[in-house]
Amino acid sequence: MAGPIAAGVDGSLESLAAADWAAQEALLRGTSLRLVQAWEWKVHPGAVVPSDETQRDWAARLLHEAEERITGLHPDLAVTAELVPGTPVEALLSAAAHAELLALGSRGLGGLIGFLLGSTGLEILAGAERPVVLVRPGEQGESEPERARGAGEAGREVVLGLDALRPSDEVIEFAFEAADRRRVPLRASYTWDVPPVHRYAAGLPGPTIDPRLEAEQRSVLTEVLKPWRSKFPDVEVGEEAVTGRAGHRLVEAAARSGLVVVGRRVHGPGRRGTHLGPIAHAVIHHARCPVAVVPHP
Repeated sequence: MAGPIAAGVDGSLESLAAADWAAQEALLRGTSLRLVQAWEWKVHPGAVVPSDETQRDWAARLLHEAEERITGLHPDLAVTAELVPGTPVEALLSAAAHAELLALGSRGLGGLIGFLLGSTGLEILAGAERPVVLVRPGEQGESEPERARGAGEAGREVVLGLDALRPSDEVIEFAFEAADRRRVPLRASYTWDVPPVHRYAAGLPGPTIDPRLEAEQRSVLTEVLKPWRSKFPDVEVGEEAVTGRAGHRLVEAAARSGLVVVGRRVHGPGRRGTHLGPIAHAVIHHARCPVAVVPHP
């Protein structure tokens, strides 16, 4: 049996949305769900500090409510709930290390489309050893009946943000497996830069692109995906090789998808920080559907 799917919970609507998404993913994978609640009280200057017992009781109640909600919705799903002392970063990084993936909640930017992700979320994203999926309330990408049967509605494809010149097997495989489990199409989006020599032609007001160059870039994408098409013959694959800003292109694609998959390059020891790269940063802050961030060498 595969490892569990983990979700961080704290009683917020955002974390409950992440737990819901994680439960559905666990059912799709035929594995269990692990709910993790960290209990470290955030103390502001001048505030009254609750006792350790009060803190723990409060956190335990929230965790129990989340567990009851999930087991009520999915009675056949094996669910464990763990209360962990310490910071959310410590607890969730540890949970991610022992899971297939970690689901986190994120709240939207008011009336704008996107995520609001604080330093805690960024640190977890940048430090997790396994994929992290960001979910916000109301944007899981599928309706209740669709989630119950594990299939997305028409057009709710999985979108893969791909660097065809430096492809990552980990990122590509995650996206193909996600599409295969959901029985939905996969769209591979590759955004490439036009070499300066091709950008402007004499006497023309704007950039021009040699059609042969466009065909060459499409061919690069096709070659990268060829072995994966063979490995996942049931997945319908669309290819998109376009120019522009990769983050912007993926955010646009997210408006009609159920999941966007992007990569995060893993840095060497001692360089964890919170840097994710411009493409991943743009997508996690502005995509309206769940976003999977997959670490890779």
